[in-house]
Amino acid sequence: MAHNRPVHFEIHAEDPERAAKFYGDVFGWTTKKYEFPGFDYWIVMTGPESKDPANMENPGINGGILKRRGPAPAGDAPVNGYVCTMTVENIDETIAKIQKAGGEEALAKNNMPGVGWLAYYKDTEDNIFGVLQEEVK
Repeated sequence: MAHNRPVHFEIHAEDPERAAKFYGDVFGWTTKKYEFPGFDYWIVMTGPESKDPANMENPGINGGILKRRGPAPAGDAPVNGYVCTMTVENIDETIAKIQKAGGEEALAKNNMPGVGWLAYYKDTEDNIFGVLQEEVK
């Protein structure tokens, strides 16, 4: 087992069900709600599970969504935490899905030489995330 690598993420949301719908509409992620004493938690599956490293076509991590326990980030506030970036097949199609699902541009699409096309958006909960169409090598 590899250590010191990200294995889980969490998205804090004013409305977890709205956030789950947003990420499902944009990236096809699935969620399942669990009710724990005192709080609800949505498990997020970003893709098929595979524990066999030789059989991982699209490796990644899964995560969760939970109710935010304070105010949403201010519109002009700096990032206060981690920003997750998802690789996508077609950034323009993904941006269209993000906008249709209620996301807002945080930083316009830019060409990063040697990396690919990168853009940052806010989800329906004002969390910033990135999308990256990797450069074909």
